Amino acid sequence: MVVAIARPQIRWEAPPDDFVLADDPVDNVNQPAIAAALTESLELAQRLTPQSLITTNYGLCAQVDGKTVVKAPDWAYILVLSMPRETIQRSYTPQLQGDLPTVVMEFLSDTDGGEHSTKPTYPPGKWFFYEQILQVPNYVLFDPQQGTLEVYRLDEGGHYQLRRANDQQCYWLEELQLFLGVWQGTRENRAGYWLRWWDAQDNLLLWGMELVALERQAKQTALERLALLEQRLRESGLEL
Repeated sequence: MVVAIARPQIRWEAPPDDFVLADDPVDNVNQPAIAAALTESLELAQRLTPQSLITTNYGLCAQVDGKTVVKAPDWAYILVLSMPRETIQRSYTPQLQGDLPTVVMEFLSDTDGGEHSTKPTYPPGKWFFYEQILQVPNYVLFDPQQGTLEVYRLDEGGHYQLRRANDQQCYWLEELQLFLGVWQGTRENRAGYWLRWWDAQDNLLLWGMELVALERQAKQTALERLALLEQRLRESGLEL
């Protein structure tokens, strides 16, 4: 006999003022750096609008069957806020304060593996919360140690389906109009795997340090060309 599970009753209400939000340290020591790198390249490429919001380890809230549920993904993207950014404090409640998240990401660690938890009872697992409560279109799981990336897309039935990467091992995120993939290299003294963005023309969205290096190289190339031109002019007998 199949037992049907009742659909949770969801209300989009902010946590009570006396609700204690978790203040635990992040599970993965690499989380802040990876999250910051994702955001920085979007900002520098002018891919963010004044109405959008990116959260890192910041509580996403909902009332589920009369109880406050808060999950804090390692990185999340909200396309449009419906109220001033400065009024969003302590946590973010979708539908009340703006759009549902378009993307949530979890960076895997050696802890309990709750990123895959479909537990429906209170407190619900992360997978269940993102899929069944928030119904986030894109759920990303990234293992910084192994460099593995899983991208799930919410199907028409409201369930996550594992997507297949393209030939470059990247995933197109329609809402952001960008590809997401894994890149190996060094940033801020951390050598390893990173998540990076590419545009529709396969151009990598650069970090600030990369843009500075390009500018420095362009200036050096210009100086070398100028020096070569001056040398040729002198060799031809022309005075500078």
